[in-house]
Amino acid sequence: MIRAGIVGASGLAGGDLIRLIVQHPELELTFLGGSSNLGRRPAELHPGLRMDLGLTVEAVTEAVADKTDVLFLATPAPVSADLARLLADKGPTIIDLSGAFRIRTTELHDRWYPKVNRSTELADRFVYGVPELIGDQLPQATLISLPGCYATSITLALAPLTLELGLDLKTVVIDGKSGSSGGGLSMRKTDLHPLRNGAIAPYSPTGHRHAGEVRDFFERAKPGTIGSLSMSAYGVSHVRGLMTSSYVFTDQEVNQRDLHRAYTRFYKGKQFVRVRRHNETLIPVPDPQAVLGSNYCDVTVLYDEEAKRIVALAALDNLVKGAAGQAIQAANLRFELPEESGLTMQPVMPA
Repeated sequence: MIRAGIVGASGLAGGDLIRLIVQHPELELTFLGGSSNLGRRPAELHPGLRMDLGLTVEAVTEAVADKTDVLFLATPAPVSADLARLLADKGPTIIDLSGAFRIRTTELHDRWYPKVNRSTELADRFVYGVPELIGDQLPQATLISLPGCYATSITLALAPLTLELGLDLKTVVIDGKSGSSGGGLSMRKTDLHPLRNGAIAPYSPTGHRHAGEVRDFFERAKPGTIGSLSMSAYGVSHVRGLMTSSYVFTDQEVNQRDLHRAYTRFYKGKQFVRVRRHNETLIPVPDPQAVLGSNYCDVTVLYDEEAKRIVALAALDNLVKGAAGQAIQAANLRFELPEESGLTMQPVMPA
Protein backbone atom coordinates (compact mmCIF):
# COMPACT_ATOMS: atom_id res chain seq x y z
CA MET A 1 0.00 0.00 0.00
CA ILE A 2 1.07 3.58 -0.69
CA ARG A 3 1.02 5.68 2.48
CA ALA A 4 -0.85 8.96 1.98
CA GLY A 5 -1.01 12.05 4.15
CA ILE A 6 -3.14 15.18 3.96
CA VAL A 7 -2.23 18.61 5.27
CA GLY A 8 -5.26 20.87 5.49
CA ALA A 9 -7.44 17.96 6.53
CA SER A 10 -10.17 20.15 7.99
CA GLY A 11 -10.90 22.07 4.77
CA LEU A 12 -13.35 21.22 2.01
CA ALA A 13 -10.71 19.81 -0.34
CA GLY A 14 -9.15 17.99 2.61
CA GLY A 15 -12.48 16.36 3.39
CA ASP A 16 -12.89 15.17 -0.18
CA LEU A 17 -9.33 13.84 -0.15
CA ILE A 18 -10.14 11.79 2.97
CA ARG A 19 -13.32 10.49 1.31
CA LEU A 20 -11.47 9.43 -1.83
CA ILE A 21 -8.36 7.99 -0.18
CA VAL A 22 -10.23 5.72 2.24
CA GLN A 23 -11.98 4.01 -0.68
CA HIS A 24 -8.86 3.82 -2.86
CA PRO A 25 -7.60 0.24 -3.36
CA GLU A 26 -3.89 1.18 -3.24
CA LEU A 27 -3.72 4.16 -0.86
CA GLU A 28 -3.62 4.00 2.93
CA LEU A 29 -4.31 7.17 4.91
CA THR A 30 -1.55 7.44 7.51
CA PHE A 31 -1.38 11.13 8.41
CA LEU A 32 -3.69 14.11 8.86
CA GLY A 33 -2.03 17.48 9.33
CA GLY A 34 -3.21 20.94 10.24
CA SER A 35 -2.89 23.76 12.72
CA SER A 36 -6.32 24.98 13.86
CA ASN A 37 -7.96 21.64 14.69
CA LEU A 38 -5.20 19.71 16.40
CA GLY A 39 -6.34 16.50 18.05
CA ARG A 40 -9.68 16.34 16.28
CA ARG A 41 -10.90 13.29 14.38
CA PRO A 42 -12.10 13.41 10.74
CA ALA A 43 -15.66 12.61 11.81
CA GLU A 44 -15.69 15.73 13.97
CA LEU A 45 -14.58 17.93 11.10
CA HIS A 46 -16.60 16.39 8.27
CA PRO A 47 -20.13 15.29 9.26
CA GLY A 48 -20.41 12.98 6.25
CA LEU A 49 -17.40 10.94 7.34
CA ARG A 50 -18.63 8.91 10.30
CA MET A 51 -15.70 6.53 10.49
CA ASP A 52 -12.90 5.78 12.91
CA LEU A 53 -9.64 5.97 10.99
CA GLY A 54 -7.49 5.91 14.10
CA LEU A 55 -6.13 9.32 13.13
CA THR A 56 -6.38 12.83 14.51
CA VAL A 57 -5.08 16.11 13.12
CA GLU A 58 -1.41 16.62 14.00
CA ALA A 59 1.06 19.44 13.63
CA VAL A 60 3.29 19.09 10.56
CA THR A 61 6.97 18.50 11.18
CA GLU A 62 9.77 16.85 9.23
CA ALA A 63 8.69 13.58 10.86
CA VAL A 64 5.78 13.36 8.40
CA ALA A 65 8.32 12.19 5.83
CA ASP A 66 8.68 8.92 7.73
CA LYS A 67 4.93 8.33 7.74
CA THR A 68 4.01 9.00 4.10
CA ASP A 69 4.94 8.16 0.53
CA VAL A 70 2.74 10.93 -0.87
CA LEU A 71 1.67 14.11 0.89
CA PHE A 72 -1.27 16.16 -0.37
CA LEU A 73 -1.14 19.86 0.53
CA ALA A 74 -4.71 21.19 0.68
CA THR A 75 -3.46 24.37 2.28
CA PRO A 76 -3.39 28.11 1.50
CA ALA A 77 -0.63 29.08 -0.90
CA PRO A 78 1.68 30.69 1.70
CA VAL A 79 1.45 27.56 3.87
CA SER A 80 2.17 25.29 0.91
CA ALA A 81 5.24 27.34 0.03
CA ASP A 82 6.58 26.96 3.58
CA LEU A 83 5.85 23.23 3.71
CA ALA A 84 7.47 22.64 0.33
CA ARG A 85 10.65 24.31 1.56
CA LEU A 86 10.57 22.10 4.65
CA LEU A 87 9.81 18.77 2.97
CA ALA A 88 10.89 18.94 -0.70
CA ASP A 89 14.01 16.85 -0.16
CA LYS A 90 12.82 14.68 2.72
CA GLY A 91 11.30 11.80 0.75
CA PRO A 92 7.57 11.84 0.05
CA THR A 93 6.06 12.97 -3.22
CA ILE A 94 4.36 16.31 -2.65
CA ILE A 95 1.14 17.12 -4.51
CA ASP A 96 0.16 20.73 -3.91
CA LEU A 97 -3.42 21.86 -4.50
CA SER A 98 -2.69 25.54 -3.83
CA GLY A 99 -1.47 28.31 -6.11
CA ALA A 100 2.01 28.50 -4.59
CA PHE A 101 3.84 26.89 -7.52
CA ARG A 102 1.33 27.06 -10.38
CA ILE A 103 2.76 30.10 -12.15
CA ARG A 104 6.36 29.61 -13.20
CA THR A 105 7.05 33.16 -14.41
CA THR A 106 8.26 35.18 -11.42
CA GLU A 107 6.68 38.50 -12.44
CA LEU A 108 3.29 36.90 -13.10
CA HIS A 109 3.47 34.94 -9.86
CA ASP A 110 4.24 38.07 -7.87
CA ARG A 111 1.30 39.86 -9.45
CA TRP A 112 -1.27 37.24 -8.49
CA TYR A 113 0.35 35.82 -5.34
CA PRO A 114 2.19 38.77 -3.77
CA LYS A 115 2.13 37.22 -0.29
CA VAL A 116 3.61 33.88 -1.40
CA ASN A 117 7.39 33.84 -1.11
CA ARG A 118 9.09 31.00 -2.91
CA SER A 119 12.45 30.44 -4.52
CA THR A 120 12.72 30.23 -8.29
CA GLU A 121 14.81 27.08 -7.93
CA LEU A 122 12.08 25.29 -5.99
CA ALA A 123 9.32 26.53 -8.30
CA ASP A 124 11.22 25.19 -11.32
CA ARG A 125 11.25 21.72 -9.78
CA PHE A 126 7.46 21.45 -9.71
CA VAL A 127 5.61 19.76 -12.55
CA TYR A 128 2.45 21.76 -13.29
CA GLY A 129 -0.64 20.96 -15.29
CA VAL A 130 -3.81 18.98 -15.81
CA PRO A 131 -2.98 15.25 -15.77
CA GLU A 132 -4.57 14.78 -19.21
CA LEU A 133 -2.00 17.19 -20.65
CA ILE A 134 1.20 16.44 -18.71
CA GLY A 135 0.60 12.86 -17.55
CA ASP A 136 3.76 11.58 -19.19
CA GLN A 137 5.82 13.77 -16.82
CA LEU A 138 4.20 12.51 -13.62
CA PRO A 139 5.82 9.06 -13.12
CA GLN A 140 9.18 10.78 -12.54
CA ALA A 141 7.81 13.76 -10.61
CA THR A 142 8.33 14.17 -6.87
CA LEU A 143 6.92 17.71 -6.73
CA ILE A 144 3.55 18.26 -8.43
CA SER A 145 1.50 21.46 -8.57
CA LEU A 146 -2.11 21.05 -9.65
CA PRO A 147 -4.09 23.70 -11.54
CA GLY A 148 -6.84 25.66 -9.86
CA CYS A 149 -10.43 24.62 -10.49
CA TYR A 150 -11.11 27.37 -13.02
CA ALA A 151 -7.73 26.82 -14.68
CA THR A 152 -8.46 23.10 -15.06
CA SER A 153 -11.74 23.85 -16.80
CA ILE A 154 -10.30 26.56 -19.05
CA THR A 155 -7.19 24.60 -20.00
CA LEU A 156 -9.15 21.49 -20.91
CA ALA A 157 -11.53 23.63 -22.97
CA LEU A 158 -8.76 25.37 -24.91
CA ALA A 159 -6.07 22.69 -25.23
CA PRO A 160 -7.38 21.03 -28.41
CA LEU A 161 -7.38 24.40 -30.18
CA THR A 162 -3.71 25.07 -29.49
CA LEU A 163 -2.11 21.66 -28.91
CA GLU A 164 -4.12 19.67 -31.49
CA LEU A 165 -5.06 22.18 -34.18
CA GLY A 166 -2.13 24.53 -33.58
CA LEU A 167 -4.37 27.59 -33.85
CA ASP A 168 -3.18 31.07 -33.02
CA LEU A 169 -5.90 32.40 -30.74
CA LYS A 170 -6.03 36.13 -31.24
CA THR A 171 -8.41 36.89 -28.37
CA VAL A 172 -9.86 34.69 -25.63
CA VAL A 173 -12.55 36.04 -23.31
CA ILE A 174 -13.55 33.78 -20.41
CA ASP A 175 -16.70 33.85 -18.30
CA GLY A 176 -16.47 31.69 -15.18
CA LYS A 177 -19.19 30.82 -12.68
CA SER A 178 -18.49 28.87 -9.48
CA GLY A 179 -20.38 27.59 -6.47
CA SER A 180 -19.66 28.78 -2.95
CA SER A 181 -17.33 25.87 -2.07
CA GLY A 182 -14.74 27.46 -4.33
CA GLY A 183 -14.12 29.99 -1.58
CA GLY A 184 -13.34 27.38 1.07
CA LEU A 185 -14.48 27.65 4.68
CA SER A 186 -13.31 31.20 5.38
CA MET A 187 -16.22 33.19 6.74
CA ARG A 188 -16.80 36.35 4.75
CA LYS A 189 -19.85 38.57 4.94
CA THR A 190 -20.53 38.14 1.24
CA ASP A 191 -20.79 34.37 1.74
CA LEU A 192 -23.58 34.61 4.32
CA HIS A 193 -26.69 32.78 3.13
CA PRO A 194 -28.95 35.88 2.88
CA LEU A 195 -26.43 37.46 0.49
CA ARG A 196 -25.19 34.39 -1.40
CA ASN A 197 -28.42 32.49 -2.02
CA GLY A 198 -29.83 33.19 -5.47
CA ALA A 199 -26.97 35.55 -6.27
CA ILE A 200 -24.86 35.96 -9.37
CA ALA A 201 -22.03 37.91 -7.78
CA PRO A 202 -19.30 39.42 -10.02
CA TYR A 203 -16.56 38.97 -7.45
CA SER A 204 -13.70 39.19 -9.96
CA PRO A 205 -15.06 40.94 -13.06
CA THR A 206 -11.79 42.34 -14.43
CA GLY A 207 -9.39 39.45 -13.97
CA HIS A 208 -8.70 36.25 -12.05
CA ARG A 209 -5.44 34.63 -10.97
CA HIS A 210 -6.42 31.30 -12.54
CA ALA A 211 -6.35 33.04 -15.93
CA GLY A 212 -2.76 33.99 -15.13
CA GLU A 213 -1.73 30.37 -14.73
CA VAL A 214 -3.58 29.39 -17.92
CA ARG A 215 -1.63 31.98 -19.87
CA ASP A 216 1.63 30.89 -18.24
CA PHE A 217 0.96 27.25 -19.13
CA PHE A 218 0.05 27.86 -22.76
CA GLU A 219 3.01 30.16 -23.32
CA ARG A 220 5.20 27.15 -22.51
CA ALA A 221 3.09 24.63 -24.44
CA LYS A 222 3.23 24.79 -28.23
CA PRO A 223 2.46 24.88 -31.13
CA GLY A 224 -0.54 27.24 -30.95
CA THR A 225 -0.42 30.66 -29.32
CA ILE A 226 -2.77 32.88 -27.34
CA GLY A 227 -2.71 36.64 -27.79
CA SER A 228 -5.06 38.39 -25.39
CA LEU A 229 -6.64 36.30 -22.61
CA SER A 230 -9.02 37.90 -20.13
CA MET A 231 -11.47 36.54 -17.57
CA SER A 232 -14.44 37.56 -15.45
CA ALA A 233 -15.54 35.37 -12.54
CA TYR A 234 -18.93 35.16 -10.84
CA GLY A 235 -20.13 33.43 -7.70
CA VAL A 236 -23.46 31.65 -7.97
CA SER A 237 -25.64 30.01 -5.34
CA HIS A 238 -24.62 26.43 -6.05
CA VAL A 239 -22.39 24.79 -3.45
CA ARG A 240 -20.39 22.52 -5.77
CA GLY A 241 -19.61 22.86 -9.42
CA LEU A 242 -18.31 25.41 -11.87
CA MET A 243 -18.55 26.23 -15.55
CA THR A 244 -16.36 28.25 -17.85
CA SER A 245 -17.35 29.71 -21.21
CA SER A 246 -14.37 30.62 -23.37
CA TYR A 247 -15.10 32.87 -26.33
CA VAL A 248 -12.28 32.50 -28.82
CA PHE A 249 -11.45 34.61 -31.87
CA THR A 250 -8.92 33.49 -34.47
CA ASP A 251 -8.07 34.61 -37.99
CA GLN A 252 -7.72 30.99 -39.12
CA GLU A 253 -10.50 29.08 -40.86
CA VAL A 254 -12.47 26.65 -38.69
CA ASN A 255 -15.87 24.97 -38.80
CA GLN A 256 -18.11 23.05 -36.43
CA ARG A 257 -17.41 19.58 -37.81
CA ASP A 258 -13.64 19.93 -37.74
CA LEU A 259 -13.70 21.43 -34.25
CA HIS A 260 -15.76 18.59 -32.79
CA ARG A 261 -13.59 15.99 -34.50
CA ALA A 262 -10.44 17.63 -33.17
CA TYR A 263 -11.75 17.60 -29.59
CA THR A 264 -12.87 13.99 -29.88
CA ARG A 265 -9.51 12.96 -31.31
CA PHE A 266 -7.50 14.93 -28.74
CA TYR A 267 -9.32 13.41 -25.77
CA LYS A 268 -9.58 9.87 -27.10
CA GLY A 269 -8.52 7.56 -24.28
CA LYS A 270 -8.74 10.37 -21.70
CA GLN A 271 -11.51 8.83 -19.66
CA PHE A 272 -12.14 11.79 -17.37
CA VAL A 273 -12.80 14.29 -20.16
CA ARG A 274 -16.15 13.74 -21.86
CA VAL A 275 -16.52 15.58 -25.17
CA ARG A 276 -20.21 16.24 -25.60
CA ARG A 277 -22.59 17.78 -28.09
CA HIS A 278 -24.55 20.44 -26.23
CA ASN A 279 -27.94 19.03 -27.28
CA GLU A 280 -27.26 15.32 -26.71
CA THR A 281 -29.20 15.03 -23.42
CA LEU A 282 -32.48 16.18 -21.86
CA ILE A 283 -30.72 19.32 -20.63
CA PRO A 284 -28.10 21.29 -22.55
CA VAL A 285 -24.58 20.24 -21.64
CA PRO A 286 -22.05 20.82 -20.29
CA ASP A 287 -23.75 21.60 -17.00
CA PRO A 288 -22.05 21.34 -13.59
CA GLN A 289 -24.95 19.35 -12.17
CA ALA A 290 -24.20 16.56 -14.66
CA VAL A 291 -20.73 15.96 -13.19
CA LEU A 292 -21.21 16.54 -9.45
CA GLY A 293 -19.41 14.06 -7.22
CA SER A 294 -17.33 12.72 -10.11
CA ASN A 295 -13.88 13.32 -11.57
CA TYR A 296 -15.29 14.13 -15.00
CA CYS A 297 -14.89 17.36 -16.91
CA ASP A 298 -17.52 17.75 -19.63
CA VAL A 299 -16.36 19.78 -22.64
CA THR A 300 -18.35 21.12 -25.59
CA VAL A 301 -17.08 23.14 -28.54
CA LEU A 302 -19.30 25.19 -30.82
CA TYR A 303 -18.69 27.51 -33.74
CA ASP A 304 -20.65 30.73 -33.95
CA GLU A 305 -20.79 31.27 -37.70
CA GLU A 306 -22.33 34.73 -37.51
CA ALA A 307 -19.85 36.17 -35.01
CA LYS A 308 -16.90 34.10 -36.31
CA ARG A 309 -16.02 32.90 -32.84
CA ILE A 310 -15.36 29.56 -31.18
CA VAL A 311 -17.30 28.89 -27.98
CA ALA A 312 -15.55 26.32 -25.75
CA LEU A 313 -17.56 25.26 -22.70
CA ALA A 314 -16.39 23.13 -19.77
CA ALA A 315 -18.01 22.04 -16.51
CA LEU A 316 -16.63 20.14 -13.51
CA ASP A 317 -17.03 19.56 -9.79
CA ASN A 318 -14.58 22.06 -8.32
CA LEU A 319 -13.89 19.87 -5.26
CA VAL A 320 -13.27 16.68 -7.26
CA LYS A 321 -11.87 17.22 -10.76
CA GLY A 322 -10.96 20.75 -9.69
CA ALA A 323 -9.15 19.64 -6.52
CA ALA A 324 -9.17 16.32 -4.62
CA GLY A 325 -10.06 14.00 -7.50
CA GLN A 326 -7.44 15.50 -9.75
CA ALA A 327 -4.92 15.12 -6.93
CA ILE A 328 -5.71 11.40 -6.68
CA GLN A 329 -5.51 11.13 -10.48
CA ALA A 330 -2.04 12.68 -10.38
CA ALA A 331 -0.98 10.31 -7.59
CA ASN A 332 -2.18 7.34 -9.63
CA LEU A 333 -0.02 8.41 -12.55
CA ARG A 334 2.92 9.21 -10.29
CA PHE A 335 2.92 5.71 -8.80
CA GLU A 336 2.01 4.05 -12.12
CA LEU A 337 -1.37 2.81 -10.93
CA PRO A 338 -4.41 2.61 -13.22
CA GLU A 339 -5.43 6.24 -13.71
CA GLU A 340 -9.00 5.53 -12.64
CA SER A 341 -8.09 3.86 -9.33
CA GLY A 342 -10.38 5.17 -6.61
CA LEU A 343 -12.12 7.50 -9.07
CA THR A 344 -14.76 5.36 -10.75
CA MET A 345 -17.71 7.07 -9.03
CA GLN A 346 -20.37 8.33 -11.41
CA PRO A 347 -21.99 11.77 -11.09
CA VAL A 348 -24.85 12.28 -8.64
CA MET A 349 -27.84 13.91 -10.31
CA PRO A 350 -30.01 15.58 -9.24
CA ALA A 351 -27.88 16.92 -6.39
